Amino acid sequence: MELVSEFGDLDVSSVQDFASISAGLPLFEQGDVIFAKITPCMENGKGALVPNLPTRYAFGSTEFHVLRPNHEVDGKFLYYYTFNPIYRAYAAENMSGAAGQKRVSSRFLKDTRLHLPPLSEQRQIVEFLDRSCKAIDGAIVAKGQQIETLKAVLESAIVRATTRGLTDDVPTTSSGLDWLECVPAHWKVQQIKRRCELMRGKFSHRPRNDPALYDGDYPFVQTGDITAAEKYILSYSQSLNELGFSVSKMFPKGTLVMSIAANVGDVAILDFEACFPDSMVGLVPDHNTDLDFLFYLMRAMKSVLLRSAVLTTQLNLNYVRIGTNFAPFPPRDEQREIAQYLDKKTAEVRSVIDVLRQQIETLTGYRKSLIHEYVTGQRRVPVAQDKKAVAYG
Repeated sequence: MELVSEFGDLDVSSVQDFASISAGLPLFEQGDVIFAKITPCMENGKGALVPNLPTRYAFGSTEFHVLRPNHEVDGKFLYYYTFNPIYRAYAAENMSGAAGQKRVSSRFLKDTRLHLPPLSEQRQIVEFLDRSCKAIDGAIVAKGQQIETLKAVLESAIVRATTRGLTDDVPTTSSGLDWLECVPAHWKVQQIKRRCELMRGKFSHRPRNDPALYDGDYPFVQTGDITAAEKYILSYSQSLNELGFSVSKMFPKGTLVMSIAANVGDVAILDFEACFPDSMVGLVPDHNTDLDFLFYLMRAMKSVLLRSAVLTTQLNLNYVRIGTNFAPFPPRDEQREIAQYLDKKTAEVRSVIDVLRQQIETLTGYRKSLIHEYVTGQRRVPVAQDKKAVAYG
């Protein structure tokens, strides 16, 4: 059983026979409050109220703390109380253990005094916060859906522009590809390896996390840097020293890098010379191929490339097979026009997404503030409005 929602929802769908439950797992029941013992629970404020269960009891990970309210405490109020950032900060200050693995002790939970209103007022606060948080959460979900829709619209525009061009009134011909019906008649359909040089990343030392290889003068980018980049990789968090560089190699600025393991098919452009491991491949376009167009074309072809990926312990893409794929290439001048159009389109979409993300951040902050102020008594449930909830958009 694990936490699955930013809003405190708990997955209780997994069911096992009682005889198969391992000894020592914490038991909890409806109305209990649970949260993880390790550091993230206090950093991100996650926790959960145990919902209606298909059975009286449930079991979960030994990494959970279980708080069970007594007859003087409403379980849902306790849930909101543990979301209080002041309580979380106080708990975080009293964690023990090594950095990154600090834990909240059971002793801290037992010894911490809670300042609670009468049970009847707790229930009034819970009723008000339930309505208000539901409205806020609904607005957050709606804005998240808007973001996903905008991303889908952008990806569709990228596929359309890189496979059909920017105008509709041009003669077309069959592409000869099973994933693309037709292309403008003046375009060429060629193998990717005919339009760019493909170079496998290199980093042969094992174990890869040997500290003797790092903290030098040679930038070392990895698959996570590709995914984090919008288009260009502008910075790096790791570097190789002379020993590390001896088992790797440098790739030029302007190399289009693709992840062939982990985040398979993600692409970005190096904005500086850098080394990278064999979980990445570099593509350097020839003089007839525009780098920015190639970036968008590889984004458009991600699903096509994934068809040849191999699943072992994780999904992997054979870099040789990347080059054997056929793709449509317009004349270089048209490639540049398409890339400029997609740059502008991407900037427009990202601008709207940034606004939506800021709105989500504001709503999330307001939600936390609202809970804090009501569970600590800084604000009281207004009698005249105790049946109302504000709509947040």
